[in-house]
Amino acid sequence: MPTVYDFSAKSLAGEDVPLQGFKGEVLLIVNTASACGFTPQYKGLQQLYTDLSPRGFAVLGFPCNQFGAQEPGDAKQIADFCETKYAVTFPMFAKIDVNGAHAHPLYAYLKREKSSLLGSSIKWNFTKFLVDRSGKVVSRHAPTARPEGLKKDIEALL
Repeated sequence: MPTVYDFSAKSLAGEDVPLQGFKGEVLLIVNTASACGFTPQYKGLQQLYTDLSPRGFAVLGFPCNQFGAQEPGDAKQIADFCETKYAVTFPMFAKIDVNGAHAHPLYAYLKREKSSLLGSSIKWNFTKFLVDRSGKVVSRHAPTARPEGLKKDIEALL
């Protein structure tokens, strides 16, 4: 049975990153955007990462421009925005599609594992998938779910 560790993705710097490198960590995988009403969630995501990464937790950010064209920038613009506006230090990946024929294979897998009540498609930016230490998708959270509200669920897996 596949896990998130069977996938790889390009970093914002264009390097291939096997997710196998996160084996044994609890992960929160999030599709992000720089010009969205939910963009301030970067602050909460970074706080979770700062607080919990010493215990084996990582946030993985995947910029996506499929919702209202709210991530129009290139990799450098995305990196600069995340670093200067929100001091993001968690891993950020190259811009991807999360829905449709060109959806990144990781997102095709995540959606298969945890469909929402409205189907499997990602509905908007900042949809979150919580993954346990064995690479199993434990839960899916709507864009409206604030990162700090997930802390207890994350801590239960640590």
